[in-house]
Amino acid sequence: MKHNLTSAQIDKVINGSMAHPHSVLGMHRVESTGGITIRAFCPGADSIQVIRTGKTLEMKKIDPEGFFIWNSPGKSDFFLYELKINLTGGTTWQTADPYSFLPQFGEIDLHLFNSGKHLQLHRKMGGRIWQVGDVHGTLFTVWAPNALAVSTVGSFNNWDSRRHPMRNLGGSGVWEIFIPGVSCGDFYRFIITTANNKIIEKSDPYAVSFEKRPGNSSKVEDPFSYQWSDKSWMTERGKKNCLTSPLSIYELHASSWTRKGDDFHSWDDLGRWLIPYVKNLGFTHIELLPVMEHPLDDSWGYQVTGFLAPTSRMGTPQEFCRFVDRCHNADIGVLVDWPPAHFPADGWALAEFDGTCLYEHEDPRKGYHPDWNTLIFNYGRSEVRNFLFASAFQWLDTFHADGIRVDAVASMLYLDYSRKEGQWIPNEYGGRENLEAVEFIKELNHYAGTLFPGTMMIAEESTDWPGVTQPPEQGGLGFHFKWNMGWMNDSLEFFKADPIYRKHKLDKITFSAMYAWSENFILPLSHDEVVHGKGSLLNKMPGDRKEKEANLRLLLCYQWFFPGKQLLFMGGERAQETEWNHRISLPEGSDEMKDFVTSLNNFSHKHPQFYRSDCRQDGFQWVDFSDTDSTIVSFLRKAEGQSPLLCIFNMTPMERQHYRIGVPVEGSWKLVFNSILPFDEVSASAQIPIHGFNQSIEVTLHSLCCSVYSLL
Repeated sequence: MKHNLTSAQIDKVINGSMAHPHSVLGMHRVESTGGITIRAFCPGADSIQVIRTGKTLEMKKIDPEGFFIWNSPGKSDFFLYELKINLTGGTTWQTADPYSFLPQFGEIDLHLFNSGKHLQLHRKMGGRIWQVGDVHGTLFTVWAPNALAVSTVGSFNNWDSRRHPMRNLGGSGVWEIFIPGVSCGDFYRFIITTANNKIIEKSDPYAVSFEKRPGNSSKVEDPFSYQWSDKSWMTERGKKNCLTSPLSIYELHASSWTRKGDDFHSWDDLGRWLIPYVKNLGFTHIELLPVMEHPLDDSWGYQVTGFLAPTSRMGTPQEFCRFVDRCHNADIGVLVDWPPAHFPADGWALAEFDGTCLYEHEDPRKGYHPDWNTLIFNYGRSEVRNFLFASAFQWLDTFHADGIRVDAVASMLYLDYSRKEGQWIPNEYGGRENLEAVEFIKELNHYAGTLFPGTMMIAEESTDWPGVTQPPEQGGLGFHFKWNMGWMNDSLEFFKADPIYRKHKLDKITFSAMYAWSENFILPLSHDEVVHGKGSLLNKMPGDRKEKEANLRLLLCYQWFFPGKQLLFMGGERAQETEWNHRISLPEGSDEMKDFVTSLNNFSHKHPQFYRSDCRQDGFQWVDFSDTDSTIVSFLRKAEGQSPLLCIFNMTPMERQHYRIGVPVEGSWKLVFNSILPFDEVSASAQIPIHGFNQSIEVTLHSLCCSVYSLL
């Protein structure tokens, strides 16, 4: 039978080294006869039939490896068909021919991707449930511009790289194949032939799901079809101003908030227990340490290999959707940690993806992170930026996250971050700023604000980079909030000190007021402060158990009442005695401390003075921060249309009776919050000037106690 193919073409199909398999396989016109030819290859096939409406056409085997051909007897139009494949041994199946379909990743898709502007890339690139006409299957696409050939292998083709070679979509570097019948639950990988003819196996960078570790195959799933029930939440979210609304965040490591021995509970289990718990505590949001797929438990999720996939440790992407949905229906927002600063060098993941440094810089002075033994993204490459945009949009769009906390921003901003002289390359102007990363961050924050109204972009940024939370058009990076690491470090240093020495450290808790409005701040007591020998929050505090708890309550009061939003890592609300251990469930801890945190949230959220002007200097006024001998500080929290609240902190175990403190308004001031005792005190002001005010009140300040007074 004539087939108009060279032996070289047939050999390339058989050994899986063809870059354009659709030009050989599938249905083609035979120009010399006006007829058509159909070609198919399946290793191990005994026979293949072409199945068309009402007819079965026997294909001719022209190569013992499994290459088959059928030619029309005369002129013929193209027609729809399927292949019935019969393997030696009796296995038979029928499928639409993968090589009978036109490219699904169109010219506009390619142009947008190569220019870094494809805003729907998370829905199209990778392994995606797809439909062409009436045919259901999965569209596989991958970016490997320097590859000689790419094949899709998986549980649907016996992991045989010869079965489904992909087509090269020209200079875009994108490879594609639509495989009918592949559905949710199927595992897959890409087999790449590098430019030096080395064969490597890679997981899908855009996969939405993965095999549970220690396996690392990609998995076909379809979170895009999840039916959400959070329309009311999403609508209201878009109307809120996060800067002037209550925001208190409960940070947690999802897979260790509760553990099932050596295994993990599901998202459904976590939601059933966590959501009412957080709701009762009064937090407005939870923040999840990275839930992107990662191979190493000990990384807590910060070394990601699946940037678009929720970790398989706790279930499917659809189950993660349901968890977020349930949070929203309980009026709890969901923030996710996201580490775009680096990625691990595992050979099956992003590193040297197509045999070259594709996602990372080739020069280790720009592409290697010495602190974490990881690789750094090449933010100057359009396709890499688009990959990271796709990852962020996956969480904000597909999974309805209410915000992203971008990890390790400082390491992105500075070319010399954690490097010695000679270990880094200056930018084009000779400076240390990573200009490409800066532009990436600005563009990311612009897209997030434009495409997903009401979401928050939060920076973990530990330096004094100017304008982190200023709009890009004003020269800023465009984040909504920045973690105030200085406040956290200074406050912990102060509260760890024995009260007898605190008078020498008072500047530690007052200094942050010097810059409190230079950015929009979140005040964190985060996971990093309760691991690696640092001790739990409770055990940082001095004194016996009773004094430790009083000090912890005082610290939390300072966090909640000082300007800024609040973040508390799990365990702090329980006065946990031991360090956080991600290998075991969170210990039960103190019910009394839980109740206290609940009272903090409830009280602060009922009083606009504590949140409406958090990011404005006119919402705060010192009363006194100079009483070093007594180690007492006091300030006012204010909001337009509201009476000011007077917050007083006695930082020592000494009770101070008849303590006089200035107030801005004449009248009776009532104790409305106290970190130790019931609220039953009323003090009438007297015209005795102090602290710059004409009026003052006399109060009793109990040991290691915060008191809040309001004008009656």
